[in-house]
Parts: sequence; structure tokens; C-alpha cells
Amino acid sequence: MGRRYFGTDGVRGVVGEDLTPELVERLGKAATLWWGRGSTLVGRDTRASGAELEEALTRGIVGAGGAAVLAGVLPTPAVALLAQDLGAVVSASHNPPEYNGVKLFDRDGQKLTDAQEEEIEALFDATPSGAGSVERLEGAGETYLRHVVERFGADLSGRRIAVDCANGAYSGLAPQAFEELGAEVVAIGDEPDGHNINVRCGATDLALLAETVRARGLDLGVAFDGDGDRMLAVDEHGSIVDGDEILAILAPALDVDLVAVTVMTNMGFHRLMDEHGIRVVTTPVGDRYVLQALRNEGGVLGGEQSGHIIWLRDHVTGDGLAAALLLCGALGDRTLGEAAATLTRYPQAKENVRVIRREVPNSILDEAARLSRELGDRGRVLVRPSGTEPVVRVLAEAETVEEAGKICATIARLVAQELG
Repeated sequence: MGRRYFGTDGVRGVVGEDLTPELVERLGKAATLWWGRGSTLVGRDTRASGAELEEALTRGIVGAGGAAVLAGVLPTPAVALLAQDLGAVVSASHNPPEYNGVKLFDRDGQKLTDAQEEEIEALFDATPSGAGSVERLEGAGETYLRHVVERFGADLSGRRIAVDCANGAYSGLAPQAFEELGAEVVAIGDEPDGHNINVRCGATDLALLAETVRARGLDLGVAFDGDGDRMLAVDEHGSIVDGDEILAILAPALDVDLVAVTVMTNMGFHRLMDEHGIRVVTTPVGDRYVLQALRNEGGVLGGEQSGHIIWLRDHVTGDGLAAALLLCGALGDRTLGEAAATLTRYPQAKENVRVIRREVPNSILDEAARLSRELGDRGRVLVRPSGTEPVVRVLAEAETVEEAGKICATIARLVAQELG
């Protein structure tokens, strides 16, 4: 039947347009009926719309006979870790402040499958029955922080680190973690006002972090997105260190024999893992597909170029803070720049083409496939619709910046002509 409301990562949209309190209430009702009532731990990020949508979600849960356990502002990985019968996060992750959404986790902290989301959508118009309850959970953030520091932290004495909280759910929490481990911390993006989440800060815009590291002469900087499930870094020179490079540092340091990544991962990463004798499993874009592959293959490390880093020893999902602590611990006496330089990257060119409809026609897919065949082992072309925004994403990878840029521009023009 296909999903109407769920995308790559939950239900998401612009508040008041394609995401309304009524829709969120229906989702809360449907998810509760689907699970068979029970308790749902509810967290949210720092968006101005969060409290209203939390209330709507709660109405849906209670109206269907469930118990809503409200934890307030809490990072997404914390909700996954502390989930009761279900976990729900009111968040639009890395999207701008005008967006919001809801992510769901089962009692094991796992994101739902496509099939399970279809089953929930089938209950959107069901008649609710029973009266549930509401309670508030105090101290969830501190409980989560203790778990992460104890399981993933290392001695960071002497490290000088900038921590960008994206004015989101990690504000306050993440700087505290680094300070407890001995680092000297410069916190930025940690003054949320409801309207500044992900705005010129955080993992979606590393310019402020890079400038802070350079201006203060710091060792490195880490940045999270608004709900805390992504993490990227900059080295001592302010140069960006993306998810591919982070995984390239972590995989040998954590002594894994398998790592799961998505189709967006740089070809240079595959070559480096081959040199280390580490098997790479490739999935569609989306951290839940990486998670699924890890569980199917018995692996513990995976992630995305965009900064979703997953480590499943003592955790259930991707966690930005855990990943940042693991990265710092894996450096040893190296700088982040030195560690990241072990990965030789193929040049990539990317373009997000805004479109009216996201169904990519076969003519464009065929042309991308033809160009990939021509490139052979020298590069590739990838075209895919976004699961969270009205854009089609184009990626071209080649041996030179010029060739990658030319191919990307060619495909992007075709997408704009056909779908714009």
C-alpha cells in the first residue's frame, strides 16, 4: 500500500502546513492502538512548536488508552535508550525551525520498519477507546548523561574542544559530558530560544564551529544537529571531518571486522577498509537501514556521511554524543587532522534540486546509470529523492573535482527540467 505520512525518518513537515496538531494527535492514537496501549516515553527538541505538538501527541496516546510519560527536552538517542513500551520524539532533527515531526521507537529502542509504519498509518482513522494517563519523568537527561559518559567516555584531560549544540536538545548536556571527562570546553549554539535550532550552527552549518576552533586555537570541534542523532567535527585547522572520515578513524581503533554504510559513502572509504581487511556492507540512505544491516550481520559500527554514527555496544541506536566521545578517545596522541588524513577521498559534487514532485523518472535514472557505467571504478552517479524535504539529491563522484562537478551539473539540470 505504501506510506503516506512516514518518510525516511518519521513523520515530518512544516508546522501548520503539512504537519498539524491534528495529524500528530492521530499519529499518537494510531501508534498506541498498534502497540496495544502501554506506556510511551515522549521527548522533544527545543523548537517553539514542540510543546504544542507534545500536547497533541499526548492527547492521541491518552485517548487510545495509553500512558504518556513526558520527559521534556531530551535528545533522540536518549529517548531510544530509555524507551518504555514505545518511545516518541517530537523533532525534525536537522531541519530548520519551521519544521517539526515525530520519530517512533519500539521498546528495544529500534526505529520501526516500513511495514510497521504502514500498519500504524492504517489506524490513523480508527476510533479510539479508553482513557489513558499522563505522568512526568524527572531527571531523564541526567540518567542518559551518566550512561554515555560511563560507557563511551575517555580521559580528555588536556584537550581543548569546541562543542556546538545547534541550539537544540544537547544544549547544556553535551558540554557537561566533555567537562566531566577533563576537557577544556568552549560551548557554542547552546542558547536555544525556540527559533534558532539549526540556524547558522550545528552539524548542518559548521562555519561558526570552524571559526571558533581557529580563533581560539583549539584542538578540535564537534557539532550536533538539533535532536542529537548526528555529529560532525572540524579539525585543528577548522577543516570539516565528515561521517566517512569519522568512521574511517573509528573502525580500526575499535577493532571491528565489519562496518555498515550507505550508498552515499565515499569510494575512498571502501578502499581504506579493504586495506584493513574490514568488510563493508552498503545500505540505502537512512540510519535505520544501517541499523537493520548491523543487526542482520551481527555488526556494531556503522553510519552515514551526514554524521549518523552508530555504535551498538552498550547502546541501541545512533548517538551524536557517544560518537563524539568515541572519536576523541580514538585519537590517542594524534591530532584530528592527522587521523582524518588516513582516508583518501574521491572528489564528490552534490546538488539538492528543489522539485514539485519527487518521483525520479526512468529517463534520469537510466542516464545516471549510463554515466556510472562509463566511469567504472573511477567514480559513480547517484540520484535519489529526499525522504524529508521536497528535493532530489544528486551525487557525482570521480577522480577529479572538475569531472565530478560537470557530471553532477548535467544530471541536476535534467532533474530541474523534468521535476522543477
